[in-house]
Amino acid sequence: AADQWAYHPDNADPAAWSDMAAEMAKALALAEGAGVDLGIEPEQANIVTSARDATRLIAEMGSKHLKIVLDPANLFEHATPGEARAIVAAAIDEAAGHIAMAHAKDRHGDGRFATSGQGIVDFPDFVARLKAAGFDGPLVTHGLSADEAPDVAAFLRRLL
Repeated sequence: AADQWAYHPDNADPAAWSDMAAEMAKALALAEGAGVDLGIEPEQANIVTSARDATRLIAEMGSKHLKIVLDPANLFEHATPGEARAIVAAAIDEAAGHIAMAHAKDRHGDGRFATSGQGIVDFPDFVARLKAAGFDGPLVTHGLSADEAPDVAAFLRRLL
């Protein structure tokens, strides 16, 4: 089966944005009626690839019920630690006030995902910037084994 998370060139087509926005408007109408929020997670292979795309969508939708799920490891594919830090910092600056949840996923510089704290995401900087931006929501980790969970929890707890 094809990888549902793999990049598809049609996602960069303006028609894909229009289709996604039309469907998001329908979903938001339901969310608003139910009094719940929807989260959009920028990811390199998706239509919404960046925090800037996410804030653009929020502005276009005009709804306080559309929020951002910010995962630092989804904001870049291949990067040096310095490049990753700058990309994540810019994303937090762009998304400030719209972040409902943050993910604690990591990535190696060659693009492979990593357990939190084992890759190039600067988690002390990430968490400090989230706090400085006024974020007080959940920080959720995923993509790790049960055996890794206690160490990852301890690592993240020290940063909170």
